Amino acid sequence: MYQQIFDPVLGQLGLSALVAAIPLLVLFVLLGVFRWKAQWAGLSALAVAALIAVAVYGMPIVQTLSTGGYGAASSFLTVIWILVNALWIFKLTESTGHFGVLRRSFAGVSDDQRIQVIIIAFAFGALLEALAGAGTPVAISAVMLIALGLPPFRAAVASLVANTAPVAFGALSVPITTLSKVTGLDFESLGAIAGRQTSVVAMIVPLVLVFLVDGRRGVRAVWPAAVVAGLAFGAGQFLFSNYISVELADIGAALSCAIFLVAFLRVWRPREALTVAAVPVVAGGSGTGSVEEEAALLERAGQDSRKNVILAYLPYAVVIAIFVVAQFPAIKSALGSAAIEFDWPGLSIVGSTGKPVATVFAFNFLPAAGTLLFVSGVITTLMLKVPPGRAAHIYAVTVKQLTWTIVCVLSVLALAYVMNLSGQTGSLGRGLATLGGAFAFFSPVIGWIGVAITGSDNSSNALFGAVQVTAAQQTGLSPLLMAAANSSGGVVGKMISPQSLAIAAAVVGLQGREGDIFRKVIVYSLALLALISLLVLLQSTPILGWMLP
Repeated sequence: MYQQIFDPVLGQLGLSALVAAIPLLVLFVLLGVFRWKAQWAGLSALAVAALIAVAVYGMPIVQTLSTGGYGAASSFLTVIWILVNALWIFKLTESTGHFGVLRRSFAGVSDDQRIQVIIIAFAFGALLEALAGAGTPVAISAVMLIALGLPPFRAAVASLVANTAPVAFGALSVPITTLSKVTGLDFESLGAIAGRQTSVVAMIVPLVLVFLVDGRRGVRAVWPAAVVAGLAFGAGQFLFSNYISVELADIGAALSCAIFLVAFLRVWRPREALTVAAVPVVAGGSGTGSVEEEAALLERAGQDSRKNVILAYLPYAVVIAIFVVAQFPAIKSALGSAAIEFDWPGLSIVGSTGKPVATVFAFNFLPAAGTLLFVSGVITTLMLKVPPGRAAHIYAVTVKQLTWTIVCVLSVLALAYVMNLSGQTGSLGRGLATLGGAFAFFSPVIGWIGVAITGSDNSSNALFGAVQVTAAQQTGLSPLLMAAANSSGGVVGKMISPQSLAIAAAVVGLQGREGDIFRKVIVYSLALLALISLLVLLQSTPILGWMLP
C-alpha cells in the first residue's frame, strides 16, 4: 500500500511544491521554448514525473507504472473516442461537398470572416461545450473555421481561445456538480458565483477572437458586433446561472449570443467586410467516384438548393439532438446501466489522512460523448448517402491521421494520473494555499494548473476543490468564493492543456506544431488568468464584494 505525502522534501511543503512543478515545467518548456512535438514533450514529462514519484515521493515502481496505465486507459472515452468521431463527422460532410454548402450558408449571415469566427467558435462552440464538453467544441469549431477560409494555425488558436468561458458549465455543468460534491458546498451558490466570474471573461473573448483574426484593424472595424456578442453571452450566462438553471447556463448563453448578434447584424454591417477565398473541397477516390463527383459538382455550382442547405446543417443538428435526448433522465439512466467498473489492478493508495483513494476504472461506454458522436456520424452517412465502404474508409483515414495525437493524449493523461496519485499535484495545490491573505489572488491559479494538467475543469475541481475550501478556512476567506474561483480559473487553463493543443493541431492538419500553438495561446491564457485572479481578489474585499450573492 502506498500512502500519499505532500511534503517529502525535507518535510517542507514549499520545497516539495517546487519539485512537484518540475514535470509541468519540462512539458511547457519543451513545447514552448524548444518546440518539441507534443507526443515527445508529453512522454518526456511523464518520465520525469514517474522518476519524481519513485525517487522523491517513495511511490513503488509497480504502482507508478500501473498509475500511468490507469491514466492512459482513462483517456480513451474522455478524449480519444471524442476526437476521432468528431473529426469523422466533419470528413463525411467535407467529402460530399455539404460542408461547402454550410460555409456559404454562414456567409449569408455575415460574409465577414471576423464575425463568422464569433458565431462559430464562440456561440456554436459554447453550445457544443454545454452538451458534450471535452474536446468536442475545439475539434468541430476548428474544422469549420478552416472550411470558411481561416488559415489552419489561426483556426486552431481561435478555437482554443473561444473555448474558455463556457468550460465551467460544460456538459450541463458537470464541473460545478463535482465541485459541490467534493466540497460539500451548495451547488446553486457555487454556480451563481462562477457565473459572476466567467461572464466577465465572456464579454472580452469575442474582442480577442477578432484581434486574432485581423489585429487592431479588425477590432476597430467590428468591435460593435464583438461587444454585442460578448455582452449577450455574459448576460445569458449570468442570468441562467443565478436565476434560472445552473445546468442550462451555457445553453442560455450560447442562444442569447446567437440571437442578439444575428438581430444586430440586420441593422449594422462593417464598412468593409473581411472576406477570403473559400477553401476547396479535397476528397480522395472511393472506387465509385459518386460521392466525390457530387462534392465537386456542389462546389463548382456554388448554388445551393434548400435541400442541400438542410442537409449541410443536419449533421450538426443531429449532434445537438442526440446529446439533448441523452440527457433525459430515463435515457441517461438506461445508458448508464451498462457501465463496467472495476478496481484498477496493481493500485492500493491511501491519502495523507489514511483514507483510501478511489482507483476505480469506469468504462461507461454508451452515454460517453464519443459514442453519441459516433451514432451521429452513422446517421450522417445515411442522410448524406455515403456508401458504407466509403464511410469506413474515411474512418480509417481519420484514425491514421490522429495516430501521433493519440500517443500525445495517452502520455499526458498518464502524466496527470502519476502526478495526482503520487501526491505531486497535491503538493502544488497545498503549496499555493500557504500564501495567507494573498491566496485570494492565487486561488484561480490552482484551478488553472489543474486544468492545464488534466485538460478538464471537472477533474481540476475534483482534485483541488477541497484544498480551496481548507485554504479559505485557514485564511479567513469565503469557502464559496475560493471554490468557485478554482472552476473559473480553470476555464482559461483549457487552451494550454496538451490534450486541447493536440486536438486542435490534429483536426487542422498541424500535428507536430503544438509547441507553436502553445506559444501563441499562452499569452492569452495568462492575461485572462490575471483578470480572473484580480477579479476574485477584489471580490474577497469590500471593493467588489457586492458582486457576490
